[in-house]
Amino acid sequence: MPRRAIQQPPSDPNDGVRLKAEELREILSDLRRHLLWWEAQGARRIPRQAGVACGGSSPVHAPATTPEERPEENLHGRALEDVRRQLGECRRCKLAEGRKKLVFGVGNPDAEIVFVGEAPGAEEDRTGEPFVGAAGQLLDRMIAAMGFERGQVYICNVVKCRPPGNRDPEPGEIAACEPFLKAQIASISPKVIVGLGRFAVQCLLEDPSLALGSVRGKWKRYEGIDLMPTFHPANLLRNPAKKGAAWKDLKAVLARLGRQLP
Repeated sequence: MPRRAIQQPPSDPNDGVRLKAEELREILSDLRRHLLWWEAQGARRIPRQAGVACGGSSPVHAPATTPEERPEENLHGRALEDVRRQLGECRRCKLAEGRKKLVFGVGNPDAEIVFVGEAPGAEEDRTGEPFVGAAGQLLDRMIAAMGFERGQVYICNVVKCRPPGNRDPEPGEIAACEPFLKAQIASISPKVIVGLGRFAVQCLLEDPSLALGSVRGKWKRYEGIDLMPTFHPANLLRNPAKKGAAWKDLKAVLARLGRQLP
C-alpha cells in the first residue's frame, strides 16, 4: 500500500487568509496599472481586442507574451519597455529638432520611490540619462542620505528632450510628453513620488499656476500615489539654505515608507 504524505497543519490558521489577501492586493495592483496604461493612451474604454485602441485610432500594442512567460518580478520592467517602445524616437514636439539624445528614465522598475524632475540639461542630453550633471550629483547624495542607491529608485523627467538653452518647457511640449510620464509611473506603481521643482509639481498636480511654496513639504496625491513636492536639486545648488527644508521633505518620505534613517 503506498505511503501517504503527511501534511503538516499550518502553524497559524490565519496564514491562508493572509495569503489570499496578499494575492488579491497583487491582482488589484496589476489591474490598476493596466487601466492607468490605457488611460495614458487616451482610452475611455478598454477595447475587446487587445492591441486595438479605442475609436479606431492607432494601435496600442499589447504584450506579446503569455502570463507564464512573464514572471511577476518582470512585469514592471516589461511594462516600462512597452512604454519606451511606444515613445520611440519621438518627434511629437519641436524639442526633437535640437536634441542629441532622448532621455527616457533610469532605475529600478520595481522602485518604491520615483523622482520626477523637469527636463534634461546639457549633460543629460549628451548621455541620454537623467540627472547626471551637477544637480544629478546632488540628487545622488540626497538618495544616498535616505539609505538608497541610485539604482534602487527610479528617476525621470516631465519632458524627455532638452529645451534649448535650458529654457522652461512650453505647455505644448509638456502635453506631448505627459502621457508617457503617466504611463511610466503607472508601470512602476511606486509607493511614493517625489516631485522635484515647480514644473514637475505643476505637471503632476495639473495646475500650471501653482506656486511650489504653497505645496512644498505637503503630501499630495497623483493617480492614487502619495506625492511629496520639494525643491529641484538645481535650486538647492543656487540656494544652499533650502537644503534643510528639502531634507525634512525626504525624511517625511522615509517615514511614509516606514523606513528609518540609515
